Amino acid sequence: MTTLSELRGLDRHQWSAIAASFLGWTLDAFDFFLMVFMFKAIAKDFHADLSAVVVASTLTLAARPFGALVFGMMADRYGRRPVLMSNVLLYSVLELSSAFAPTLAVLLVLRALFGFAMGGVWGVGASLALESIPPKARGIVSGLLQEGYAAGYLLASAVFFFLFDRIGWRGMFMVGAVPAVLAVFIQFSVRESPAFEIEHGRKHGRGPVFLFGLGLLALAIAVGPAVVGPMLKVPILTWIYAIDVPLALGGLWFFRRHWKMALYVVLLMTAFNFFSHGTQDLYPTFMQKGLGFDTHVTGLLTAIGNVGAIGGGLLFGAWSERLGRRWGIVVASLLSLLAIPLWAFSHTVVLLGLGAFAMQFMVQGAWGIIPVHLNELAPPDARGAFPGYAYQVGNLIASGNAVWQAQIAEAHHNNYGLAMAIVAAAAAVVIAVVTILGPERRHAIFGTAAKA
Repeated sequence: MTTLSELRGLDRHQWSAIAASFLGWTLDAFDFFLMVFMFKAIAKDFHADLSAVVVASTLTLAARPFGALVFGMMADRYGRRPVLMSNVLLYSVLELSSAFAPTLAVLLVLRALFGFAMGGVWGVGASLALESIPPKARGIVSGLLQEGYAAGYLLASAVFFFLFDRIGWRGMFMVGAVPAVLAVFIQFSVRESPAFEIEHGRKHGRGPVFLFGLGLLALAIAVGPAVVGPMLKVPILTWIYAIDVPLALGGLWFFRRHWKMALYVVLLMTAFNFFSHGTQDLYPTFMQKGLGFDTHVTGLLTAIGNVGAIGGGLLFGAWSERLGRRWGIVVASLLSLLAIPLWAFSHTVVLLGLGAFAMQFMVQGAWGIIPVHLNELAPPDARGAFPGYAYQVGNLIASGNAVWQAQIAEAHHNNYGLAMAIVAAAAAVVIAVVTILGPERRHAIFGTAAKA
């Protein structure tokens, strides 16, 4: 009841900030997940192996931490609102450009650029929303914001269900340009974060020359695996883990006063990204290639899973106000273990639907607490950059997941259920252990210069 009363007390401008963040992440995820439905079709069109196309998602995930660092630092300098608006416009343009890719190589470069633009949305949007509301409303709003990701996946599954057979994969990317309209809403309806205005008045961020130079460097690193890697005949995963991961971890230097917390959050987010991407990215392929289901069954089961995800995120996000951030995450992650047999090893549509709902309810239940947990752990003067950077470095370290899962499945006679179950179970246990051993700062005060 306390949570509901807090929500009822929010004014129009606070709801606008929440809406901008939610829609930014929803439409971002919508654009990202359109790709996972189209792996098989793109591979056929370009006469390529499935694993060669799946690497597109790896490139997107690998580019995100570099975008998160640059756009996050820009948000700490210039404000959450203008940077979020720029991110939305950029990823929409790049999504549209993907529809016109003449070759697989060009498509891979565009997906890396998309990942760079996508990288800033989560951290900047979450900071804008969570800094604009009362502390006791953060839990349920956190769940709402994070489940923008599930809502985007749900929207992508609906578009796939209704349109893919008519418009093909290129038409799907054209539909993915729709989020550009959100920039208009942000421009005219959203105010800047009050906490940013307080902090910005006390300390200016890094200068424009530094940010421009850092941006160019980060962009070059982000597209390196897709551009330079093939020229030097270096496998993309080798490039990512030998070059991109060390360079991304070098970004910890910007948070060196809080290096212990930064390392902890990166570790936590690595496990979380294996948890989410390990249960989502190859799920449509599991339906299509592993079980032989058609477009409509695949879209339906994916939609059912995402309905569960939205419910789980909202419930556990709100529950974290009473149970605490850490225990909410631990309970959700461990309960997911009970859903694995039904989710990964069933063969009927009904049982698979129940498994998809239960699994994503728990996976995204744990994830629903993450936006508020990371923002409360973040240093006050780097809340635009710190959560998003840590989240996306975890994404980078987990970016090989889809390729590895596909390889495991193909080595076991296309048993995608086994591959997904292995990753999901391991990630759930690691999350529970790391979370319970870590810190919590529930209801931390935003908008002060006090040390985090």
